[in-house]
Amino acid sequence: MSDQFDYVVVGGGSAGAAVAARLSENPDTTVCLLEAGPSDVDDNNILQLNRWMELLESGYDWDYQIEPQDSGNSFMRHARAKVLGGCSSHNSCIAFWAPAEDLDEWEALGATGWGSKDVFPLYQRLETNDGPGEHHGRSGPVTIRSVPPADPSGAALLQACEQAGIPTTEFNSGTTVTHGANWFQINAREDGIRSSSSVSYLHPIMDRPNLEIRTHAWAKKVEFDGTQATGVQYLSADQIHTRTVRARREVVLSTGAIDTPKLLMLSGIGPAEHLRETGVEVLVDSPGVGSNLQDHPEGVISWDAKQPMVTDSTQWWEIGVFTTTQPGLDRPDLMFHYGSVPFDMHTVRQGYPTSENSFCLTPNVTRARSTGTVRLRSRDFRDKPKVDPRYFTQEHDVRVMTEGIKLAREIVSQPAMSEWAGAELFPGPDVRTDDEIADYIKRTHNTVYHPAASVPMGAAEDASKPLDARLRVKGVQGLRVADGSAMPFLVAVNPNITTMAIGEKCSDMLKEDNR
Repeated sequence: MSDQFDYVVVGGGSAGAAVAARLSENPDTTVCLLEAGPSDVDDNNILQLNRWMELLESGYDWDYQIEPQDSGNSFMRHARAKVLGGCSSHNSCIAFWAPAEDLDEWEALGATGWGSKDVFPLYQRLETNDGPGEHHGRSGPVTIRSVPPADPSGAALLQACEQAGIPTTEFNSGTTVTHGANWFQINAREDGIRSSSSVSYLHPIMDRPNLEIRTHAWAKKVEFDGTQATGVQYLSADQIHTRTVRARREVVLSTGAIDTPKLLMLSGIGPAEHLRETGVEVLVDSPGVGSNLQDHPEGVISWDAKQPMVTDSTQWWEIGVFTTTQPGLDRPDLMFHYGSVPFDMHTVRQGYPTSENSFCLTPNVTRARSTGTVRLRSRDFRDKPKVDPRYFTQEHDVRVMTEGIKLAREIVSQPAMSEWAGAELFPGPDVRTDDEIADYIKRTHNTVYHPAASVPMGAAEDASKPLDARLRVKGVQGLRVADGSAMPFLVAVNPNITTMAIGEKCSDMLKEDNR
C-alpha cells in the first residue's frame, strides 16, 4: 500500500464517503479514506434497514455513555457508528432537506456560502428523489423515496392529526413545514437496503484505482510540520502497529460530532487549559473545539394497542409531525416521530408498564437551547471521550417537550385512534401537571442520536468558531472538518442528508482551493 496521497479523509461516514468519492472522480487525484470500523459490503446486519435497532449498543456502535446529568437522564447513551458509512449505516434513514431558514441563519452567523441558495442545489445533486416538484434531484447517488402508507395504525394517526388541526403536509417540498404531518421520506431502496453514504457513494467505485479505502484503521492523531497538517497516524487492523499516511495537499476529518473534537484535541487543537490538564501539547488554543455540543432530546409517550401492530416496516419510525408551541415562529420548535414498536428503553427501569404490542409518539425539541461539551478523558486515543450534553439546563427545552406530551395526548384522543389506542402505558394517566410531566421527561428521555455543532464553522474573525466558512481549521493549514460537528447549530430536522451535503460542498471547496 502507498502511504502518500493527495488527500487523506479520516472517517468513511455520512460526509467522509461523499468527500472521498467526489475528490477521486478526478483520476489524477489520489485519495486515502481511513475508517476505524469494518466494511459494510455484503453485511446485511448493516444494509437491511428494518434491522437498524439491532445495531444500538452492538459491535458496530462506539456506544458513548454520557456524563451524569444534573437535570436529565444519566442512563443515556449516544450511538455513533463504527462501520463504513458511519451513522448513515446505523440510523433509521429519515431523509430531510433542512429548513431554508436554518441555512440562511447559518450564513447570517458567518458561514458564508452556506445559505439555502447554496445548499439546496447540493441536496438536488446528491439525491434521486421520487417526491414531486422541479426542485428535486432525479439522478444523484442517494435514493430517497416516500414511505408507503402500509401501517394502518399510522394511517389512523395521520387522520387523528387532521382531526386535531394538524394537516397532512408534503415533506421536502422546498417550503418549511411549521405545522403538518406525513409519512417520512427515507434514503433507502425499495428492496429494503439502506441508501447510506457508503452504499451510495463508495460501493459503486470500490475498484477506482486512485481511491484506497482502509477499514479497521483507527485514527490516533493528525501529524503536523509546524502548523501544516502532513498526515494521520492510525492504529492498523492488527491492533498493534501504528502507521502514518501522508497527505500532499490536505487532511479532512469526518469522524462525527463526538470523535472529530476528540481527534482535534488529541492533535493539540482545542481549549488550551483542558489540553494541558490532559497532558496534550498545545498546538492551537481553540476554545470552541468540543464546547458547543447540541442535540435533539426526545421524550416518549406510549399506548397499548387494541389491535395487532404491523410485523414488518421500512424502519419502524415512519411518520413525522411538526408544530410550534408559540405564535410567530418561522420554523417548528417541536417534532414527533411515530413508532410502531415499544420504546421503553428508559421507562422500564423507572417502573412504568410496557407492552410488546404498542405504539408511541416521541416529542423532540428541534432547537434545544441546552448546549454541552466533548472533552478528553485522557491523552490515550483508546479512551472514550467525556460526552456531556447538559440536557434540560435551559427551561425552554423542558417547556417545549412538556407541550409535546400534552399535544400527543390530544392527537391520540381523537376519534380516528379510538380503535387503536388502549391504555396509556407511560407516563400514564396519573401524570397530568406540567411539573409532573417535566419530572417524567427528565428521568426517561432519550436522544434522537443527532449530536452536532461541536466544532462549528463561522466568520474568519470569530474566535469562538474553530472553523472558517470553508471548513478550514483555524490556526493551521491543510486541515478541514466535514461532518455534523461543523454545523453552526443543529438544524431542526433529522440532519443526515445535510451532513452528506456538507461532504459534497467540502469536496467542491477542496477542488477550488487546490487547483
